[in-house]
Amino acid sequence: MTRSWQIQMQNAFTDLQTLCDYLELPINDLNLSQNAAKQFPLRVSLAFAERIEKGNLHDPLLRQILPIHDELQDYDGFSNDPVGDLNALKQIGLLHKYHGRVLLINTGACAIHCRYCFRRNFPYADLQLNKQQENAVIQTIQNDSSIQEVILSGGDPLILNDDRLARLFDEFEKIPTLKRIRIHTRLPIVLPDRITDDLLVIFKNCSKKVIVVVHCNHANEIDDDVAKVCQSLGLANVTLLNQSVLLQGVNDNTAALCNLSEKLFEVGVLPYYLHFLDKANGTGHFQVSKKKALALLNEVQNRLSGYLVPKLVVEKAGELSKQYL
Repeated sequence: MTRSWQIQMQNAFTDLQTLCDYLELPINDLNLSQNAAKQFPLRVSLAFAERIEKGNLHDPLLRQILPIHDELQDYDGFSNDPVGDLNALKQIGLLHKYHGRVLLINTGACAIHCRYCFRRNFPYADLQLNKQQENAVIQTIQNDSSIQEVILSGGDPLILNDDRLARLFDEFEKIPTLKRIRIHTRLPIVLPDRITDDLLVIFKNCSKKVIVVVHCNHANEIDDDVAKVCQSLGLANVTLLNQSVLLQGVNDNTAALCNLSEKLFEVGVLPYYLHFLDKANGTGHFQVSKKKALALLNEVQNRLSGYLVPKLVVEKAGELSKQYL
């Protein structure tokens, strides 16, 4: 029987000692920071924690979620709004950066707090959509015939319950100029039980093209449960893409990147973007140099078929699209 994803959300690890005890890690040997955890709270789903090798201080999945002292260091060029989200805000909950598509900030909640998150400092309390504000955003989309694609983001938009998502999809169905609905989510990876039968029905019955962009950085994040939900999404006529972030100590080597692409394709997900780190305050210790990033991509291209090679991109505030490196 499928475990309740809502209960799993409630039971996520939020305490450093409890997480370290579960992972059999000596807390005194880690570069942990309670201050970093106060600035950006620890949150890890059990489903994700189960994939971390117990006792391994250098596990690449552990590095993604553990608050450490390095987050408190200042790095040149880093800021609280690294990709210009606030300047692109057209109304509460609606970003319009690129031609033909808009992005909805549906929620600030996530099932996991990734330490490299580019929106870790985003003022969600003031700028995320509530149910009433959704109506105003939908009206804006209806009134602009140039908008062909809606992107649901956050936070993680799949934190919304099935009823609220169904309502959104129903409203999008009424907009004839809208062609695609894109969802950016980490939940199929970190909380696969969120992909319920009811959610799959919503996707399958939608007359618009539905694209789900999952976020996976390392092959070890993909277990049998993740593979099953990816297969289910594919059977619901969803196009599955992956975007990852190039992270020091996580996937900044050729083997890790190649294994990730191969594993993604095995479960029906096409590698899409490999992001150069967005320069959000608190994330500088994850940065990989541009020289190394380009060298890694070249090595990946030499080893893999073209369709398995993600595009190495960087997002710059004010640009009309993401930029290829």
